[in-house]
Amino acid sequence: MTLEILTPEKKIYSGEVYGVQLPGIDGLFEVLDKHAPLVSALGNGKMKVLKSKTSFEHYTIKSGFVEVLNNKATVLVEGAAATN
Repeated sequence: MTLEILTPEKKIYSGEVYGVQLPGIDGLFEVLDKHAPLVSALGNGKMKVLKSKTSFEHYTIKSGFVEVLNNKATVLVEGAAATN
């Protein structure tokens, strides 16, 4: 699936991924390939981008939203930074 991470200032990430783990308002949730359409609010926290089943990157995000539609996840957040 395609993932885009956007802030008001710039595009943080764009590419094909296996899935993404996101900090929802009520806790973590995961979106994988061919997920059903979804719109959800996000809280502050860590986002895990699953580049494959064994490779991943972490980002610290500030609140925002995620939209999943047609095998594309768009993450719109106030701020994001890559972390180890």
